[in-house]
Amino acid sequence: MSQGTTPWGPTPAGPTPAGTTPESERDTEFQEHEKILSPDFLSVAQITDLLTEDVDGVQEKLRIFLNFKNVETCLMDAILLDYYVSGFLWARRMDFSVIQYSKFMTLLAMLLWNLKTLHMSLEDSIKWLGEVMAEIGPNHSRKSEEWNIFDVKQANAIIDYIKISLFQHYKLYEFMFYSAREEIVIGTEQVIEVVKPAGGPFPEPLEEGISFDIYSTFIEPSTTLDREMKGLDQEQGPEESQPETSDVDPSFGFTIEDVKSVLDQVTDDILIGIQTEINEKLQIQEEVFNARIEKLKKA
Repeated sequence: MSQGTTPWGPTPAGPTPAGTTPESERDTEFQEHEKILSPDFLSVAQITDLLTEDVDGVQEKLRIFLNFKNVETCLMDAILLDYYVSGFLWARRMDFSVIQYSKFMTLLAMLLWNLKTLHMSLEDSIKWLGEVMAEIGPNHSRKSEEWNIFDVKQANAIIDYIKISLFQHYKLYEFMFYSAREEIVIGTEQVIEVVKPAGGPFPEPLEEGISFDIYSTFIEPSTTLDREMKGLDQEQGPEESQPETSDVDPSFGFTIEDVKSVLDQVTDDILIGIQTEINEKLQIQEEVFNARIEKLKKA
C-alpha cells in the first residue's frame, strides 16, 4: 500500500503495485499498517498517567501535555482542551486498552489537523474517517485479525461519538480556526490622587490613614485667616473681654403649679392645632368620597 504523509503520520491510500512476492507484500502491508495514525498523539506513559487521575486531574494533565498555557484567557485553547478531555473521558467509559486510547486520541487530533491545516470539508472528513476506520477497525478481507485495533461495536461507537462531538459542530470549528477575532482587552481605569505638599489641606502620607474631618479639626495647621483673627484678639486686650455668665437658675421664683399651668397651655395650643389640621383633612377626604359616590350613582 502507498500512503500520503501528514504531521501525524501517513493517510490510507490504494493497494501496493504488483510485482512483489506474497511474503514481501505481507511484510510491507504490516509495516504500513503499523504506521496508521502514527506518531501517537499521546505516549503510552502519558496515557497511563492520565488513567490514574480524576476528571480535574485529566484536564490539568492534558493541559500540561498539550502545552495549553492560556486556557483562562484564550477561547481557542479552552475549546481544544475541552475537546480532548471529553474524548479521553469517553474512551475511559468504553474501557479501551492503552493502544486503543493511543489510536483514538490520535484520530481526534488528526481530524482537527485536517480541518485546520488542510481546510478539509465535512464531506471529505467523513470520507477520511471511513478510510481510517477501515484500516484500524474490523475488516473481513484482512488475513490477520490481530491487526484489528477496534471491534465492530467499538468502531461504531467511535463513529457515533465523532459525529456528535465534531461533525455536528463542524461549522463552529471552522469559524474558530478560520475567522479572525478582535482581541478584547479587559482592564480597569484607576484615578490616583497625588499627595500635595505639606502646606496644603491634605496630610503627609501615613502608614495608617485618617479621615479628612479628623485631620482638619485636630491636626491641620492653622490657616492664615485663623492666625489673623488670633492677632486681632490679642490687640484688643482685656478691655473688650466677654461678659461674665450668670450662674442663676432661670427657673428660680416659679412654683410647680406655675410650670404645670404653662405646660398645660402649651399642650392645649399644640393639640388644638393638630386637631384642626386633622379635621380639615377628614373634610377633604369626605368631599372626595362624596364626589365619587355621586359619579357612581350617575353611571
